[in-house]
Amino acid sequence: VQLQASGGGLVQAGGSLRLSCAASGRTFSNNAVGWFRQAPGKEREFVAGISWRGDITHYAESVKGRFTISRDNAKNRVYLQMNSLKPGDTAVYYCTSSRLSVPSTTSDFYRYWGQGTLVTVSS
Repeated sequence: VQLQASGGGLVQAGGSLRLSCAASGRTFSNNAVGWFRQAPGKEREFVAGISWRGDITHYAESVKGRFTISRDNAKNRVYLQMNSLKPGDTAVYYCTSSRLSVPSTTSDFYRYWGQGTLVTVSS
């Protein structure tokens, strides 16, 4: 599976962005999908995850109430709607396909990773 993340960019604090993750080569409709991010000088961290049917979602505490993960299996895409963005959300965001059907907050359970898309939030 090849994953392509897109939708990043420069936005002011309080603004919104919608990231998209497209799968090719093979469907990921039977797998959970997660979003992770890595800020400069920091470790990669879990942001959000969604089950294969879209009925189970998990969020990092830092993004709860601001970010929403969703998926469209017919289009083989997963989305991350990010609202009320803060400078602390600045990072490269990666989408990843899990070996499991339910989301995990641990990167060990994810197998395929996209190349990442940069989100920069200015104050």
